[in-house]
Amino acid sequence: MTVPMLPLLEVAGLSKHFRVGGGPVAGAKPVLRAVDDVSFEIARGEVLGLVGESGSGKSTVGRSILRLTEPTSGAIRFGGQDIMALRGGNLRRFRRHAQIIFQDPLASLNPRMTVEQLLAEPLVTQGMLRGRDALRARGAELLGMVGLAPENLARYPHAFSGGQRQRIAIARSLALRPDFIVADEPVSALDVSVQAQVVNLLRQLKQQLGLTMLFIGHDLAVVEYIADRIAVMYLGRIMEIAPARRLTSAPRHPYTKALLSAVPVPDPLGKRQRIVLAGELPSPLAPPSGCVFRTRCPYAAAQCARDVPPLTEVEPGHVRACIRGDAVDAADPAAGARRASTG
Repeated sequence: MTVPMLPLLEVAGLSKHFRVGGGPVAGAKPVLRAVDDVSFEIARGEVLGLVGESGSGKSTVGRSILRLTEPTSGAIRFGGQDIMALRGGNLRRFRRHAQIIFQDPLASLNPRMTVEQLLAEPLVTQGMLRGRDALRARGAELLGMVGLAPENLARYPHAFSGGQRQRIAIARSLALRPDFIVADEPVSALDVSVQAQVVNLLRQLKQQLGLTMLFIGHDLAVVEYIADRIAVMYLGRIMEIAPARRLTSAPRHPYTKALLSAVPVPDPLGKRQRIVLAGELPSPLAPPSGCVFRTRCPYAAAQCARDVPPLTEVEPGHVRACIRGDAVDAADPAAGARRASTG
């Protein structure tokens, strides 16, 4: 009998609320619900893509998992270990195994440090390697992994292009040989011509090193290319999770359908009906009651204002948060046929 492998990362009921603005006492300040009751798992060696509009809470999820931002509530388990309970040295040791690639390499790389110093810093901080020669050799090895020559060790970040700086940031994230990486919109600050090179590099490194990754982005085409599964966020909540190809070819949540309808079709003769959502994105300071998407959803009913929809499986490995799922499927005969064939 084969024993199923436990997920490397388990996130359950993760929430992050910020108190903002003025007020005479802390309790009087309004609460910004950046992340609200988010749950998912990532298997070892898997890439989970996390997509959504700007302000949906994607980056806050990534930072909360690594405890760069302290979660308000929820559970995070990494390799079976309770990450929320870690303090001091134990938390530092956890970060040997979990690293992050930030969106803007120019802001995340210290301009006063050479590439050699940038790559040596995590190794020295974690006590994994010492000695100038050993650190330089490891730095040269890391640059080689991201397609840069060892001669670049003596240069400063300003001397590189945006794509090269992001390669250096990727090399730094790999310095400690982590098992898990949060890639927080790693290509959104780059020129379109460079984005494909960096995504291909990440895909190659994932395969070579067996990395597990949370890849955060807003471009569904980019995320689909690198991810095994995709989770869709809206206003701090998960709307849908499915295998990447299935989600992009057969979405089962109205918000996912709207996102996909905005993705350009490469074939000039190809047709895709554009779904234009009504209204504006609500403020996370005052999210709608019940389903947060209901104010812009064409299928919303009175029940949607009362009840928060749970993530419900519609096909094996495919879940969505939608009370009106039957109405959504009825409007899409293909989805109804798929459900009947798997039921």
